[in-house]
Amino acid sequence: MSIAVYPGSFDPVTYGHIDMIRRASAAFDKLVVGVLTNYTKKPLFDLEERLEMLKEVTSGLSNVEITAFDGLVVDFCEKTGAGVIVRGIRSGADFDYELVMAQTNRKLNPRVDTLFLTTSPEYSFVSSSSVRELLAFHGDITAFVPDQIRLRIYNKIMEDKNER
Repeated sequence: MSIAVYPGSFDPVTYGHIDMIRRASAAFDKLVVGVLTNYTKKPLFDLEERLEMLKEVTSGLSNVEITAFDGLVVDFCEKTGAGVIVRGIRSGADFDYELVMAQTNRKLNPRVDTLFLTTSPEYSFVSSSSVRELLAFHGDITAFVPDQIRLRIYNKIMEDKNER
């Protein structure tokens, strides 16, 4: 059985993420979407919320598993039995960064390869960071995230404002 891991923070999950998940799930028997706990960032959504959103948008993909992890992605691959890390590439800058990470991961665990998938052109500008930046300036995020995620984001922002 071919197993791959698609790691990320998914804060929030975007159309670009969903596209990568669909395409990677078609290429492998099982795709484990690993939601990273990044202690250096203050996320918009907590871990449980990100897991819920990903489960919601991937509910029709029977070979996709959504789970949390922390630590090294190569260690997560060992736990899941994955031999491949899937990474999306939007630009040359992404490639430069991801190449170094892939080589580092390969050095840490030679049994794990990295597969780069270029983003579909219609999502090449989409990132969680750009969604959060647009939100900070009250921009329209409709082109970046599905409606159910956009509603969760707006509800979260209102909830946070009410807590202050």
